[in-house]
Amino acid sequence: MADQQLNPVFQIQRVYLKEASLEQPNSPAIFLEQQQPAIDIQLGIAAETVADGVFEVSVTCTVQTKVQDKTVFLIEAKQAGIFEIRNLPQEQLGPIMGIACPQIIYPYLRGNVADLIQRAGFPPVHLAEINFQAMYEQQQMQQDAAASPIITQ
Repeated sequence: MADQQLNPVFQIQRVYLKEASLEQPNSPAIFLEQQQPAIDIQLGIAAETVADGVFEVSVTCTVQTKVQDKTVFLIEAKQAGIFEIRNLPQEQLGPIMGIACPQIIYPYLRGNVADLIQRAGFPPVHLAEINFQAMYEQQQMQQDAAASPIITQ
């Protein structure tokens, strides 16, 4: 019985679309534009404790497309998951929530964003694959650099 309590636990409890919004401020006139829109995509990852050993990890995406200074559409979506994570060393918790959990959630977010764009009447925009390990390592280096004392002479 004691051995079971010490075994590492990593389980998905639920994956869900937490938020989604779509704005088309210049429709229907924007549908007549012939120019290719510029696309800006922003991603973010957040994690918070829900209960002891239970965490919500979310991946947020903002997709904005513009033709010149006119917004074609703006989509903001947040895909989340509830994960049970127990009996792991503290130093492994960050990489699990910053790499493994987003890798599980992101395909659902990609599908929901593509579906929302297509249902809005636009050609599909497919979010690219993301290397969450590289993203996590870059964030860690930025945090380490920000925490380093600045020495001046």
